[in-house]
Amino acid sequence: MPANATRTDQPAQTRRPARIRATLIGFTAVLMWGALALFTDLSGTVPPFQMVAMTFAIAFLLMAAKWTWTGERWTRHLRHPPAVWLLGVGGLFGYHACYFVALRLAPAAEASLIAYLWPLLIVVLSGLLPGERLRAAHILGALMGLAGTATLIARAGLAFDPAAVPGYLAAAACALIWSTYSVGSRRFGDVPTDAVGWFCAATAVLGLACHLAFETTVWPAGAVEWAAVAALGLGPVGLAFFAWDIGMKRGDVRLLGVASYAAPVISTLLLVGFGRAEPSWRLAVACALVAGGALTATVGARITSRRARA
Repeated sequence: MPANATRTDQPAQTRRPARIRATLIGFTAVLMWGALALFTDLSGTVPPFQMVAMTFAIAFLLMAAKWTWTGERWTRHLRHPPAVWLLGVGGLFGYHACYFVALRLAPAAEASLIAYLWPLLIVVLSGLLPGERLRAAHILGALMGLAGTATLIARAGLAFDPAAVPGYLAAAACALIWSTYSVGSRRFGDVPTDAVGWFCAATAVLGLACHLAFETTVWPAGAVEWAAVAALGLGPVGLAFFAWDIGMKRGDVRLLGVASYAAPVISTLLLVGFGRAEPSWRLAVACALVAGGALTATVGARITSRRARA
């Protein structure tokens, strides 16, 4: 092998462990999002926008504690171009706002399934990123994951209601907003993950404004409900967004998109394990489809890549 070939290959070999590590960190976000339904169920009847304000405030305090611990100035991570703020706050708050609107204007099953097109859109949009090549195995894996999610969500069947079109559109906006935020984060790879802390703060303020305008305050009742709210702010609405940012900026975006379909499966498994849902054949089928989709995207893409190089 020529000497210059060794120098050319070395950076890729050096980057691969870091890429794998970032991908694994990103997948921890999917694991945490799997606990979202359980913690939400345990949190009582707190209104949606009030929950956004409370949990995102906790997420901000989590990052603020990190800054205090490391001796960093809190304002250090405020100085970013308007496009970064638009993407960050628009992604976090925009997704949740559209999701709540979708659930109000459309049946929950249909709205949830449309909203859960975002992993598939992440896979598709990843092909627009520099250095990323979208392969058929990624698309097939994402479609298998979507089929698994549909199997779980559409338990009583799906129906199109013309009156619910505004809700369907809001759900579609959810999918587009979150996939754009996720893939767009790669475009701003030089923005540190700490900036997400301020995005969470802005989302909490906007959530509070919407709560005061549209909802009646309902505080958690008892230690269990307060603990569930705290767990949401620390995990699915806290560390998860920081981990996802690392995964999107430095990991395998396509694989993370496919792996995201594990979240509703994990969610259902936890609900079953805690006695808040009944096990069913749909859960087994969904697990098989999601696992098969992830395997297809991972192994299939590698085989295709090797053949292309050969």
